[in-house]
Formats: sequence, structure tokens, C-alpha cells
Amino acid sequence: MDIQPFRRPDWEPLPHEGCRGVDHKVLVAQVNFALALLRFAPNAPIHEHPAAWPIDVYCLDGSGKFSLAGQAASIRAGQRVRWPPNVAHRLWTEDATMTTLMVENPPHP
Repeated sequence: MDIQPFRRPDWEPLPHEGCRGVDHKVLVAQVNFALALLRFAPNAPIHEHPAAWPIDVYCLDGSGKFSLAGQAASIRAGQRVRWPPNVAHRLWTEDATMTTLMVENPPHP
């Protein structure tokens, strides 16, 4: 058996301007793949922004809202949404909390 230690990620606030009440844990960060947990307090937003690659958002617990190209919809535990590349998106909660798993596949450099 090959058992090795790895750095256990800690919850940290998202560092981006326009994000408040959102903590994250980066689970995997590689050149072409990233996996992170986001934990939203009530009334917590992430800012509207595009990404150059697709992002899958899995709602693991709670509920919230997202917008994609200016159109808003709800998301709740057990649902997934895909944000296509180069389209403005955002994610937020109102009265509830939410935990999401974010899966990003940036293109190879």
C-alpha cells in the first residue's frame, strides 16, 4: 500500500472583490482541472464575471440563485448547472445557506 499525507485544505474567505460571506476550500488545483467547495452564508454573493472555460456547479446542500448572461434561476441541493465559457455568471443566496462543488476544466496552456 502507498499511503501518503496531503495538505488538508482549510476554509478561507473568497478573496475577490464583490464576494462576501462565501468561504472556499480548494480540493484540487492542477493545470487543467480544479475542484473547490464553496460555502455560502445567507445573503452571500459571488460577483458577476465570465470565465474562459466551462464551470460545473453542483449544489450539495441548501439553495441559492444564479444568473447566466443576465437571466436568473434557482438552484437547490441535488441540482447542477453548467456555465459555458466567456458568459457572465454569478451565484448568491438569499435567506438560505448553500454549499456547492465547483468543477473547472481550464484548457491546456
